[in-house]
Amino acid sequence: MDSRRWQSKGPSTENTVIKATGGGAYKFADLFKERLGISIEKEDEMNCLVAGANFLLKAIRHEAFTHMEGQKMFVQIDQNDLFPYLLVNIGSGVSMIKVDGDGKFQRVSGTNVGGGTYWGLGKLLTKCESFDELLELSQRGDNRTIDMLVGDIYGGMDYSKIGLSASTIASSFGKAISENKGLDDYRPEDISLSLLRMISYNIGQISYLNALRFGLKRIFFGGFFIRGHAYTMDTISFAVHFWSKGEAQAMFLRHEGFLGALGAFMSYEKHGLDDLMVHQLVERFPMGAPYVGGNIHGPPLGDLNEKISWMEKFVQKGTEITAPVPMAPPGTTGLGGFEVPSSKGDTLRCDASELNVGVLHLVPSLEVFPLFADPKRYEPNTIDLSDRSELEYWYTVLSEQLSDLVDKAVASEGGTDDAERRGDAFARAFSAHLARLMEEPAAYGKLGLANLLELREECLREFHFIDAYRSIKQRENEASLAVLPDLLKELDSMTEEARMLTLIEGVLAANIFDWGSRACVDLYHKGTIIEIYRMSRNKMQRPWRVDDFDVFKERMFGSGDKKPEPHKRALLFVDNSGADIVLGMLPLARELLRRGTEVVLVANSLPALNDVTAMEVPDIVAEAAKHCDILRGAAEAGGLLVDAMINIQDSSKESPSSVPLMVVENGCGSPCIDLRQVSSELAAAAKDADLVILEGMGRALHTNFNARFKCDALKLAMVKNQRLAEKLIKGNIYDCVCRFEPAC
Repeated sequence: MDSRRWQSKGPSTENTVIKATGGGAYKFADLFKERLGISIEKEDEMNCLVAGANFLLKAIRHEAFTHMEGQKMFVQIDQNDLFPYLLVNIGSGVSMIKVDGDGKFQRVSGTNVGGGTYWGLGKLLTKCESFDELLELSQRGDNRTIDMLVGDIYGGMDYSKIGLSASTIASSFGKAISENKGLDDYRPEDISLSLLRMISYNIGQISYLNALRFGLKRIFFGGFFIRGHAYTMDTISFAVHFWSKGEAQAMFLRHEGFLGALGAFMSYEKHGLDDLMVHQLVERFPMGAPYVGGNIHGPPLGDLNEKISWMEKFVQKGTEITAPVPMAPPGTTGLGGFEVPSSKGDTLRCDASELNVGVLHLVPSLEVFPLFADPKRYEPNTIDLSDRSELEYWYTVLSEQLSDLVDKAVASEGGTDDAERRGDAFARAFSAHLARLMEEPAAYGKLGLANLLELREECLREFHFIDAYRSIKQRENEASLAVLPDLLKELDSMTEEARMLTLIEGVLAANIFDWGSRACVDLYHKGTIIEIYRMSRNKMQRPWRVDDFDVFKERMFGSGDKKPEPHKRALLFVDNSGADIVLGMLPLARELLRRGTEVVLVANSLPALNDVTAMEVPDIVAEAAKHCDILRGAAEAGGLLVDAMINIQDSSKESPSSVPLMVVENGCGSPCIDLRQVSSELAAAAKDADLVILEGMGRALHTNFNARFKCDALKLAMVKNQRLAEKLIKGNIYDCVCRFEPAC
């Protein structure tokens, strides 16, 4: 413990107090005071464990998971149905705590056979000095060489009468009785695995019996013994499943190594976290520590320059950066158990998931979108990346796009030497993220395509690339605005119903502009934005692959003499800059305004690819309003226009009375959107809305394709990825989706 390094960069530690819990808070209190001048304020260990677990289970959406046969499955916990549960903390010994609520708990049982037993006996039997060394040893073991199985007793046969298979362990270490062998005749790897299974199975059995005793539905395991070790979790899970006959599940916590520390922090009376909701917390994964080759090299990385310099240093030495966050090296685990795997080749990874933690950001302004038909069933991601083939495909897509993205990001910052360095560092960092997720897809929580795309944008921002497509967006906006007047004249010459069809065709045609699609990027190199738009419009033929336009038209215009009431307010979730918003969504918004419907344009809070942002939309509307009285009046009514923003040739002409056109930010900085976390402004605007229009692949296909709402919903997109087209709509690239779903 080096006090000079501690004090060299930080403020004075005089009179500093640190909250701490556990035995170390007592054992090392004097050392902290002597070496660092820091006082340790000790907190009760059980209080902290329970407080930390309650916080994580209520505040982190993908916190709890099951782990069976090497498969990690996240479990969504309803805050209103969390209590009571059993918390099993496995440290040196084991404590079993019945938790009935915040601050309400009771230690109901425990055992002295825990992590200390494994470490102590393991050290004596294998000569391993560290706990991690012992765990690593077990990964190469085969416990069948030392454990007595049912088949060993019954001549390789099952004991089917009482439901025991031949591979069930009858007696841990039982073969040592009948074999004329000494300790040195057994492999340390096999001993370590047998010991691990013996202790894990017993903890699992005792835990289930206590849950059964108190009628508890959930059992959560945590503590130093687990450490994210895949085989340990599998063994405990199997024991609970075995003894409960499949009626109970063992669950684990992604941040289980931090229960006590979190609880100690929660004991600080001014932490302000009592009323936090899951939608207000966002976990991000920045480059936190200089991690290479399985070890952390030095103190945490400070500023951006330190991050870049560290990466350059190790790249120059030819060392691969394996991940931008702490990560355990890959490995395999051993064989045998209650049920021995069928093949000696069956392996599990040691994922050490307790180290895959990010930075938890509190964003009080985020809220849940209020128009879900069933909020509990909402899942934003359409593409399931737990499917290995899907993950590999999108890994390849994002990797292939990386060099082009770096070029644009560097160009957006003037192409300076500093921008080049940051671009290289971004590419390495994001590649390391992808490599980590390929190895352990659940490392950062439940993984969907939307999470991958958001991770890329967060990584860009981490290296100070704020808007990589800024100049491209400006150029495309200008080109599209130049042809907007002619388009509006063409639309105004049509009948109402014909105009609506043309408008929907225009939205679909204009959605071709997407710098996140390789096929579309290739088109950019072959023609101008207007040429591509006209080509897309000319090819627009019905029926589309998903074609609910006739149902939508009937809702808008009715049938026969019966005319439905116009929608009161429409939320239009816009996608790309340029033709997409100017020639697609803005004319559609104009038509809704003409019908007396209030329109709210919902755009990104932060840049992502060539998506338009809420900061950019008012300027686009102001330019468009120069050519349209409907847009001008609605923009003025919505507070979008001020004198400096608009210059009408006939300044004496008054704008017609109009319903308002408004703009709100969505609280997001990704090509996709998770509607469980939107801005408070959007949530407020949605309360009076009776029509939602989601446009673009990111918001209507990659996410929210299966979402259902309490109001009418229209989902519009051109599919610009062949694999997605085949998987989602059984179609082809450039097929269109017009999906209308009446209010649930």
